[in-house]
Formats: sequence, C-alpha cells, structure tokens
Amino acid sequence: MSFNINSEQFYHGDCFDAYRYLGAFVTENGTLFRTYAPKAKSIAVIGEFSKWEEVPMKRMKDWNFWEVEIEDAKPGQMYKLRIEGADGRKIDHCDPYGRRMELRPAHASIICRDNTFTFTDEEWMNNRKVRMRSALNIYEMHMGSWKKKSDVKEDWYNYEELAPMIIPYLKENGYNYIEVMPLSEHPSDESWGYLNTGFYAVTARYGTPEQLKYFINECHKNGIGIIMDFVPVHFAVDDYALWHFDGTPLYEYEDPSAGISQWGSNNFNLGKGEVRSFLNSNANYWLNEFHFDGLRMDAISNLIYWQGNKDRGENQGALEFIRNLNSGLKARHPSALLIAEDSSDYQGVTKPVFSGGLGFDYKWDLGWMNDTLKYFSLPGFYRNGAPGLLDFSMLYFYSENFILPFSHDEVVHGKATILQKMDGDYESKWPQARALYLYMYCHPGKKLNFMGNEIGQLREWDESREQDWDMLTYPKHDEFHRYMMSLNKLYLNTPALFYYDYDPQGFEWKATSSQPCTFAFERRSDKQRVLAVFNFSGQDIPEFTVDEYAVSKITEIMNSNVFGGDPEPTIKKGKKKGDKDVIKMSLKAYSGRLFEITERKFREPKKETAETKTKATASKKAPAKKTTAKKTAAKKASTKE
Repeated sequence: MSFNINSEQFYHGDCFDAYRYLGAFVTENGTLFRTYAPKAKSIAVIGEFSKWEEVPMKRMKDWNFWEVEIEDAKPGQMYKLRIEGADGRKIDHCDPYGRRMELRPAHASIICRDNTFTFTDEEWMNNRKVRMRSALNIYEMHMGSWKKKSDVKEDWYNYEELAPMIIPYLKENGYNYIEVMPLSEHPSDESWGYLNTGFYAVTARYGTPEQLKYFINECHKNGIGIIMDFVPVHFAVDDYALWHFDGTPLYEYEDPSAGISQWGSNNFNLGKGEVRSFLNSNANYWLNEFHFDGLRMDAISNLIYWQGNKDRGENQGALEFIRNLNSGLKARHPSALLIAEDSSDYQGVTKPVFSGGLGFDYKWDLGWMNDTLKYFSLPGFYRNGAPGLLDFSMLYFYSENFILPFSHDEVVHGKATILQKMDGDYESKWPQARALYLYMYCHPGKKLNFMGNEIGQLREWDESREQDWDMLTYPKHDEFHRYMMSLNKLYLNTPALFYYDYDPQGFEWKATSSQPCTFAFERRSDKQRVLAVFNFSGQDIPEFTVDEYAVSKITEIMNSNVFGGDPEPTIKKGKKKGDKDVIKMSLKAYSGRLFEITERKFREPKKETAETKTKATASKKAPAKKTTAKKTAAKKASTKE
C-alpha cells in the first residue's frame, strides 16, 4: 500500500483524507502501521501479535512519518505505539488514527478491516437535503442511557440491538432526525464523549464500527436522519492519547494560557496545518465512512475567541480552520447538516464562507432557550413585566439560521428538568409545560428536544441510568407524552410552521386585546396560514381578541388544554379587503391554541377597457331606440282602433 498522501495539503491544513494513509491497514501480507510523529526519537509497535514485544518502525517520506508492516498482525488484535519522545520519555500511546479501541480504562487500539459493511441506503442518501424549507424535528439522545438491559451501569445495549427499539419509537413520536452525543472513544463516562482520546474510534461501550453502520443504515431505511456531536475544540489530557504525542506539544499549544481549557482539557492548536488536517479528515471520516447526516460541533465560541472569552479577542487561526473545514465538508457532502453550538453573539455563523461567514447551516439559539426557560420559571405576577423575554427573540432571529434547543445541558447539574423549571406547584407545571412546547413548535426555527423531556421526566439526566420509562404508568406522564406525540406530528405536517422559518414573510405578530402574559402571532407558507395564541398567566381569559385579515373560517388544530371545553372563536368580518377581521375567543390559564385560517376571497372590481367602454355606450343607446319603436307601434294600434 503506497504512501501517497499529499504532503502540501497535509501541512497546510487542507487534507480531508489523512485517515486513508495513517493508522493500521490490513494488507495481503499482514498489517501496515503508519503514524505522524516528527520529533519522536524512536517508535515501535507492540501488540498481541508480538507478545507485546517491540517491532521498530522506520522513518519515511520526509522523516516526519513512520511505518512498519507486520506479517503476524491480524484483524481483531490489540496494539499500541511505544514512542520515545523528544523529551526522553517512553510512553505507550493509542493510535491517533486507530479505528477501534478497548473499553475504558484499557486503551489499546484494535486492528480492523475497512469496508466490511455494505450500506443499502442509496435512496435516502440521494434525496437527503439540508431542510431549510422542511420540518426538522431532532431527538437528542445519549446511546448508553436511553434504555439499558439492567440497572448495572455498564449493561448497555449495542448499536444493533438499539435499532429495533429506538427507530419505531422515533416514528411513533414524530421525530425525523436524531442527534447522538459523541460516539468517538473517551475514557470517562461522565464526560459524555466530549473529551476524546480516540477521535477515529467508535466507542466500544456500544459495539463495533459495523454495528454502528448497521444502526445508521436502518435509520435511513426508515426515513430517520442521524447527526453526531463532533468535538473540534479540545481533547482529553490522558498521556496515552494525543498529549505530547512525540514528546512535544504536537497537537496542543505550548503556552498553557492558551492550551488549557476551562474544562482542564487540552485545546487543539488550530494554527498548525497538521492539526487542521487531523480534524478535517476526522469530520469527513464520520460523514463519508458512516453516512452520518450531519455534525453538531461543540463549543464553537471557544474557536471564535481565545478560551471562549470575547475580551481576549478572536482566534484567527481557529476561525480560518472552521471556515476551511466547513467549506471542505460542503464540497464533499453538500446535503449534510453542519450545526454550531455557539453561545456567543458573533455574526455570520450560518452565512456561507464566500460571504464572509463561518459556513454552518444552523446554529443553536441559546439566547431563545435561556430567555424562554427564565420566563416560564417566573411567577405569574413577574411575567406581567417581562414580555421581552419572549418577544426579544424575533428582533434578532433572522440574523442566523437558528435551531431551538432544549438539550441535555438544560437538565443536568442542578438545573432541574424542563417540567421542574415551570413555576408553581406540581399540578400547575403540566399545563405550563404543554403551553411552553406549543409555543416552541410555533416559533420560527427547527426543533431539538432531549430524551426524557417528552415524558415529563422529573429526575435530572444521569448518564449511568436509563430514562424513567415507568413514569408512563402514571396518568399525567402518559397524557403529556401523548400530547407531545400529537404536537410533533402536527409540526411535521403543517408547512406554515417550517416553510418560511428563515424568511420574515413567514411570521407576523398580531394585534391583540391588551391583557398581560398573552401573545399571538401568525405563521405562513405559500399555501397555509396558522394563528397561534397564548395565555401564559394563571387566570382564565373569557374574551380575548385578535386582529386578522381576510378570514373566512378559523379551525382549531391544536390546544394545549388537553381537557378541551373551549368554545369555537367568533369572527367579526371587515367589510372590504384591507379591513381588519376581529376574532374573539376564550383562553384557559396557562394555555395555547393553534388555528388554521381559511382565507376569504374578495371580488376584485372589473377593470374598464376601451372595448368595455364601447359596449357600455352601445348598451345605453339601444334601449332608447327600442322605446321609440314601441311608441310608434302604439300610435299605429291606436289609429286602427
């Protein structure tokens, strides 16, 4: 297997296929091992095939790369790279480009064959799209804690076993995409995969690369897209991984003030071309080899600004990296979704790179999430003076392509679950949560909801335990779950709620009767109009009015008050086109109602043309002639008599 990597691309950070040349490759004669370690004094491969004795590697190409082919090395066997670094230390490392690893705390890489799984998802891949004008309803999940085989911490289902359980659940519940938290290898369960050691290795917790490919293939065959969280910002500090890989800070910064993140991890030195090529190739690897439908990139604000701190200024090397990464991925995978988790107010995150942006398709709207949850945590009295927490989002919304997220970050570490965040006692939390979600699904932007939120979870998420599915035996949880299922399916089948998400013509605030904690707005597509009305106060409103235009009929299609009993609205219609129609309705406390509007057609006055003027003149003269003829006939009759 010849080593024909493009060195110029690799060193300039433009390489997207380094994984095809670096790592372990099964050959006709055994296994070929290659790695990049320019400052290492010596490197040997150790493994099961050599009874863990050293097999020296030799420098090659420009002397920055190392290689050896070992005849006895077979697929499934474990290996490590024993590196004598420039600092004189000798450390056993996992392979940075290795495709498989042992389950933690062990960390050997594992030889595996490529292309052992055949995808059958051509129809999905050929018709996949970015979904700007389509519904995008994402179910965020952690593979190890959605469901477990038992209460034992490590008794996980593998990817193949999960497929027949999660796919029917997603379809029944009305989600068309899932987003999985990182599946690259990581040493600590508590990091949830955001601190990696094996960037190319599918985590052994849930099975093999082939089993993950099977899972993705089955999702696609059932019309479900799958996005994976990708971490291009930092890596774990374990010395067997990337840290001081060749005895120098090869992947990280030399200066700790830039190199150590707020999480205690190592920041990637994105000013280096070989580091960029490592990450470019890693992102392309997941999209190309596993058919993931997109990447949600974590902590992008830490790429934009040094240490994520705006006061420290922009990190120009990292900005150049992310623009180049997104451009390269889009050139190779135009229909893949590139999503930024960015807490900053940096402008142009979702603008194309050629327009000066960062090139993402979507960005999480963390401002909307924070403001909305803060509003619903307020007692009713304080909500009266805080309408800006809800209506502020539309002042900036069209600056980016936003996704509205209620993610895992909002239901951990003492933050309480979504249901618990609602103000008031246990009974009043349920109607508020239903109204909250109706508001979310009517608001412009694609949707993301973390597992457990849909059943009204009352316990914060814990990666070591499965979701509290037994809660569904309780009427209130079952009722809430059924409500969420109905809302999800309504969203998927209501074009007005997604077609013009990122176009101002798809949204309009409506004038209403001035009552506190009430909101009304219209959503539109080319062929549909819907009116969303909300009462977030704790008091019933017997008569609430909304001004609309051209309403022939108004039909309720969703009501967060699942107990019903709300009378149909009445319409006082304007007399002519342009006049306001006044819609009157009642609103229960903590409720929302969604209506589809049948538009009233107005008769347009006919335009007068030269031809119509001639006909009109002729028609006026004709009756006069007819009258004269009648008079003449009458005179003759009189004479005869």
